[in-house]
Amino acid sequence: MQDLQQMFPRLRSYIFFILALFVLGWGFTEYQSVFLGLALGTVFSLYNLWTLVRRERQFGQAIEQGRKVKSVGTFTRFATAALGVIIALRYPEEVHLVAFIMGLMTFYLVIIIDFIIQSIRYRWEER
Repeated sequence: MQDLQQMFPRLRSYIFFILALFVLGWGFTEYQSVFLGLALGTVFSLYNLWTLVRRERQFGQAIEQGRKVKSVGTFTRFATAALGVIIALRYPEEVHLVAFIMGLMTFYLVIIIDFIIQSIRYRWEER
């Protein structure tokens, strides 16, 4: 499996594409609160992915140098999710809470889909 550092640019571009679709949905449909919730959740999801990649790099460097290993940022990701939920609860007419939570899971779905695509591509190249 590829390193998360190598996957990040590809995953980031996929998430930007999905985010663009959500923005178009927000601008051209009557479900503006749903698409704004999805877009806001996706932005927070992208931030969480970036944080995870950065912490993973620091984690690897600490192990290579024999230093004490810090956390991989679970608290930061939870705090980001909590901040987004607070925003969604503060502005319920503009931001749909369930859509925000679904958007927050975007990077996990993108990683799963990317893994499936890369597995198919790898099998195809072996033939």
